Amino acid sequence: MSQISTDQIVTDPPENMGRARRNVAVLVAAQAVLGAQMPMLFTIAGLAGQSLATNICFATLPISLIVLGSMLTATPLSAFMQRYGRRAGFFLGAAGGAIGAVIGAYGLYTQSFALFLLGSLFTGVYMSSQGFFRFAAVDTAPEAYRAKAISYVMAGGLVSAVIGPQLVKVTSQSMVVPFLGTYVAVVALNAFGSLLFLLLDIPDPVKSAGPATTGRSRLELLRSPRIAVSIICAMVAYALMNLVMTSTPLAVVGCGFTEGNAADVVTGHVLAMFAPSFFTGHLIARFGVERIMAAGLVILAGAGAVALSGVELGHFFVALILLGLGWNFGFIGATTMLASAHTPEERGTVQGLNDMLVFGCVTFASLASGGLMNCSGGSAVEGWTAVNLAMVPFLALAGGALIWLVMRPKDAA
Repeated sequence: MSQISTDQIVTDPPENMGRARRNVAVLVAAQAVLGAQMPMLFTIAGLAGQSLATNICFATLPISLIVLGSMLTATPLSAFMQRYGRRAGFFLGAAGGAIGAVIGAYGLYTQSFALFLLGSLFTGVYMSSQGFFRFAAVDTAPEAYRAKAISYVMAGGLVSAVIGPQLVKVTSQSMVVPFLGTYVAVVALNAFGSLLFLLLDIPDPVKSAGPATTGRSRLELLRSPRIAVSIICAMVAYALMNLVMTSTPLAVVGCGFTEGNAADVVTGHVLAMFAPSFFTGHLIARFGVERIMAAGLVILAGAGAVALSGVELGHFFVALILLGLGWNFGFIGATTMLASAHTPEERGTVQGLNDMLVFGCVTFASLASGGLMNCSGGSAVEGWTAVNLAMVPFLALAGGALIWLVMRPKDAA
């Protein structure tokens, strides 16, 4: 079913494609520049938390608070964008990222774990807004271009995958207080990167002259098979990626390697998350979204198998590269399925609901990651094994849901 966003102005196809490509280019740049802060923070937040927390089981709590902040702000931020437009919402997200970095930096300076956690919570506002980049890409895009638009925007993370970890190497020990320089760099990224949003050409939402139409309720939306399965697969792909990635720096350093090695592994992982985006949209168009989502789940299982097979540096690299690739196929596929499963009036509700549920699971995963890694056995190897074994039941859940959707009778769709 062809759908047009409520903030999309219908024009002739050439003009529409020109606007869509312009917005995709701006969002790709924003993903590359502003998005660099996420691999930066995910690389060092657990290590910084480990140095500040009185109990090492809470080492990854700062990452959990970032994701919790994203979960809590997903629905109100989506509603804010529905009312005031994408540009205003993205500026608000960058402001949250800058404020979070300032508070986090002050927490490091004063050695206050509580302040450091508060800064992480504010950082979640940026993480939530970044999640809407992929939805903004389709606001002015013709239906045939949607999968590619989402894919290209996600590909912007390829640059952030290089910039972020390299900035960590340069800044993490640049000041007397470890990691303080990294947080100062994050403030600068938000301040200057947000200027890109001035170039967006997404019309503000059109106010209806008649009675407001909101579409189905949240419960009715969740009863829709394609919406339910897309959300389940997105939750599992993102949560498992976060579960393993959050523990990776702790596992790498705990197995005798350096912080630089951990940053390189994260670089390889984030490259694998976003590099396939140049062709994921084409694969979805050719083979169908369900097959690409299934491939993503299989690759995620392969990542766990490699991680369980050894703890040499090569094992970490291969496992995290597969983890990134599996996330790419699973998450972009789920986003594409969701984008075609609701009406224009339901956009704000369903996108906010989706990201709230996804980041709720990611919050749980990042919190569980620290507990499994540091409190499941007496060594880093045992903790790393527990983290990867935890993937199994969730992969089974997502795989079962996808099989159920594909096997449903056509007339029940």
